[in-house]
Amino acid sequence: MKRMIIYCMLFFCSTMMLTAASPRTLKYKQIHKKIEDLQKMVKDKDAELLHTPENLVEGCLSSAVTCFKKGVQKLQPANSQDNWAFQKAIRIVNKLTYRDSGEHCESYEMKTCESYGKKTPKEFLKSFENLMQMKEEYKYTQQLNDNYQRSPSIPTLILAAR
Repeated sequence: MKRMIIYCMLFFCSTMMLTAASPRTLKYKQIHKKIEDLQKMVKDKDAELLHTPENLVEGCLSSAVTCFKKGVQKLQPANSQDNWAFQKAIRIVNKLTYRDSGEHCESYEMKTCESYGKKTPKEFLKSFENLMQMKEEYKYTQQLNDNYQRSPSIPTLILAAR
């Protein structure tokens, strides 16, 4: 009976670990939310057009993230009443750090920020939001695959106990 309780606790704890979000995932979600908030507060009329990375390739995203972070610095609030919340959102978005291996970039031409086309601030933020969503989905599926490969199945746990 004592062993059964221990195995149940072990199973419960391992299940909770599999479902817990990593700090990095939470950070990406927070930044994604702030990008959505910025879309509502940004000045879009008579605003400077921004270089917007497009056609991004997984594994070659660090230069695109750098371009987006530079572009965010040029955004202006639609009205001065939102200035404090706007600046706070920009500070949070600037905390984004992203490093990729660059191993898939050999066939993909590395671009400078200025080589991308210019778009309005709202279109710029929408592209940034799409990038963040792509990263969240990629990380989530990668995390599920890693957890699936690492976690033993229930029959394995029971057999290991004998």
